Amino acid sequence: MFQSESVAEILITFGGLFIIGLIADLLGRHTPLPRVTLLILTGFLMGPAVLDWLPEFTREWFPVLSEVALAMIGFMLGQNLTKTKLQTMGRGIIGISLSVMFMTALLVFFGLWLMGVPVEIALILAGIAPATAPAPVVDVTKEFNAQGPVTDMLLGIVAIDDAWGMLVFSLLLMLATIWAGTSEAVNNLVHGLWEVGGAVGLGILLGLPMAYLTRYIYPGKSTQAEVLGLVLLCAGLAEWLGVSYILSAMVMGTLVANLARQHPERPFDEIEALQWPLLILFFLLAGSALELDALWAAGLIGLGYIVFRVLGRITGSYLGATWAGCQGSSYKSLGLAMLPHAGIPIGMALLAVQQVPEHKDTILAVVLGCTIIFELIGPPLTRHILVRAREINRPLDGH
Repeated sequence: MFQSESVAEILITFGGLFIIGLIADLLGRHTPLPRVTLLILTGFLMGPAVLDWLPEFTREWFPVLSEVALAMIGFMLGQNLTKTKLQTMGRGIIGISLSVMFMTALLVFFGLWLMGVPVEIALILAGIAPATAPAPVVDVTKEFNAQGPVTDMLLGIVAIDDAWGMLVFSLLLMLATIWAGTSEAVNNLVHGLWEVGGAVGLGILLGLPMAYLTRYIYPGKSTQAEVLGLVLLCAGLAEWLGVSYILSAMVMGTLVANLARQHPERPFDEIEALQWPLLILFFLLAGSALELDALWAAGLIGLGYIVFRVLGRITGSYLGATWAGCQGSSYKSLGLAMLPHAGIPIGMALLAVQQVPEHKDTILAVVLGCTIIFELIGPPLTRHILVRAREINRPLDGH
């Protein structure tokens, strides 16, 4: 039972955080920084690394809030993988996503290895580097009402990024454990295959009846309760089964977008109406979890990780877009729109250090430290790419 003081503290805290989110949204209309960067930066300043203003209970609630928010993001991303869009830009989505993943992992591994980093650490960091945090990318497109082929391509790539990322991470973690002489190599690969395959299966299992409900029981009138209930059920079952909740929600959203015959956009509209308040809390609390000490601890390895990851993004998108025949420089620069790097990479790092605990400090310092940089510079670069593509449909000065 909550004491009256605890209830008051909770209500005041969340009320204040929502007001901060409103202020960040207003400031984002008059500054070069997207609101997600402002929220993360504000959360960082309010967190224990700087002012330490947030109550202890926010740290306990963050895992639940983040899982719900990211499941919603995953579901929304499924809307970008419709049959029509895949027919027109499927080659570009597959080509750029695979090329970015491959080049990022390749350059991070060989770059760090040439710097003298132990092979097992270089392999693990190369497996983590391709992962993209979807929430900041999606929020930038929503904030500025970005619409067009480049935006659709970007969201399609981000939608399938989680699947590729888990597979390459599992493979490189297996190689790292073999090199380090541990006995968990096969288990790591099996775990990765289960996380991806199980997520796809769960998404299908829930997506088919969700599309049916949208089509027959309440044609064109999907309610928030129905949609939110299924998205939360998907996230909870994914957590219980140990599979990717973002990927499972994305598969569910993809099936709904493709199979719901009447007003397939309604379920996504309902989720979008609920999404922003949760994302305010998610970005603020994600910022508060960043640790400045980790940035300094990352040192030269962290600097190399940042440089090689950025180079991998740039070369990967250029090669992938060229192979896919995508015309326009914006397609070849999409890698710069995919720099946000939190949530999933941190989870990968925590899983990796269980297998190679002797390198725990180095791996966590690099991933946690570099997350600060990528979360702050990533959203503005995403915005820059969309501005250059002329797909921003909201006046940048807010008028």
